[in-house]
Amino acid sequence: MSNSHSKSSTSKTSNADKLSASAAKLRLLKKLRCTLNFEKQAWATGAEHVAGVDEVGRGSLFGPVVAAAVILDPRHRIRGLRDSKLLPAERREELAFLIRRHSVAWAIAAVDSARIDQINIYQASRLAMLHAVQQLAPAASYLLVDAVRLDCQLPQQPIIHGDALSASIAAASILAKVERDRMISAWDPVFPMYGLASNKGYCTPHHLAALREHGPSPLHRQSFSPVWSAPIPQEVLGFMLDEAAPEVASGDDVVSGDEEPMAAISET
Repeated sequence: MSNSHSKSSTSKTSNADKLSASAAKLRLLKKLRCTLNFEKQAWATGAEHVAGVDEVGRGSLFGPVVAAAVILDPRHRIRGLRDSKLLPAERREELAFLIRRHSVAWAIAAVDSARIDQINIYQASRLAMLHAVQQLAPAASYLLVDAVRLDCQLPQQPIIHGDALSASIAAASILAKVERDRMISAWDPVFPMYGLASNKGYCTPHHLAALREHGPSPLHRQSFSPVWSAPIPQEVLGFMLDEAAPEVASGDDVVSGDEEPMAAISET
């Protein structure tokens, strides 16, 4: 009995620690001010087109990681830009419309779950961000990137908590979040057992219970522990093997400011 009680107590403590860490991070992000200070520093070096770059969906169990790159117009201020995690869904949609309308350039790219399993989520996130940057027109001359450095020759500055500090990175985070939420919600009618419309593929109790009961879908990330440890093998759909294999090999899809955002859904 004592061993069982000890394990139970340890589990509860572990969960409490995770919740506390998550709550502490949100409190920190809320205290940070999202400004144009980093952009002004880059403009002062002579860089004309400063792009903010961010990704969304890194911790999700399902579907693609989505990245965006945004070059804000210094002559047109968009009020309310901040980390997408701190904004309600309706406000994100409103800001995404303004960002697409008033930015100098924007682009969205996605790397699908098959590619994530091949190269790992960290590299897939960097690849999605790089592809978004490469699709900008006009091209970026300087990058402000959330936390990481990209494999390109452009001058760049990785910024920890960049989406809470840089308006350009916040704008990219909002576009990526709105687009990914739309993509994942579109799969909810196909895989209703996972609750994708509400959890967006993230690790919730309902999602974990569905994985144990039904096993993973073909779009779950097999390299993620809750997916590969599910007691039922991952389902593979015939149409994906017959028709989608060539597309999966490329591992990504891109949407730029000249295209419709919903086109990115085709990558999954």
